[in-house]
Amino acid sequence: MRVDKILANLGYGSRKDVKKILKSGAVTVNGELVKDAKQHVDPNDDQIVIHGEEVHYREFIYLMMNKPPGVISATEDTRDETVIDLLDPEHIIFEPFPVGRLDKDTEGLLLITNDGQLAHQLLSPKKHVPKTYFAVIDGEVTESDVEAFRQGVTLDDGYETKPGELVILKSGLRSDIELTITEGKFHQVKRMFEAVGKKVVYLQRMSMGPLVLDEELELGEYRELTAEEIKLLVDR
Repeated sequence: MRVDKILANLGYGSRKDVKKILKSGAVTVNGELVKDAKQHVDPNDDQIVIHGEEVHYREFIYLMMNKPPGVISATEDTRDETVIDLLDPEHIIFEPFPVGRLDKDTEGLLLITNDGQLAHQLLSPKKHVPKTYFAVIDGEVTESDVEAFRQGVTLDDGYETKPGELVILKSGLRSDIELTITEGKFHQVKRMFEAVGKKVVYLQRMSMGPLVLDEELELGEYRELTAEEIKLLVDR
């Protein structure tokens, strides 16, 4: 990998900024001065030192965010604030993206990464990755709804969903539920409840595959995944 790309990815500025740093003689690779931005370096095997301090390169970042309402799951938008806008510059430089989408008014677990292969594995319909949501429903959720979800319901466009596991936490004029599904159709949870004559008034994603929302994260906060969490995602 080119040394200027490595340093840019590590947050030392744009390619132009990095070229100035290299020309100033601040960078050595395996003890030898490097000024050529095009020089190729193995970030895993070579020792890179800048301004006297060794730097450690990493290719991927993995972030867990507790997505707040009013923010969209996109990398950029001309009207609304995006989840990427909530990140610190040290993470933005890795050019991460949200894995899948949460509706604008939906809260909860959102994985943000620049690992395209992992994102594909988690989003592929063939992988059947379970996603669990907590929701408040306007209307009484009954055992007949549980059975309907278990069989799969027909959405407004005629699509028949795969079975979902619906658990009633509190039933009444407003019901609290948990729902686990293995698909990610547009507005799927909301449309599934519309199919049984009810409306979602609050929605939060609690988990995605083995990854569970950190309860200590306030809305809009995020953290890097632990090594154990990354391993669970990669090995699943």
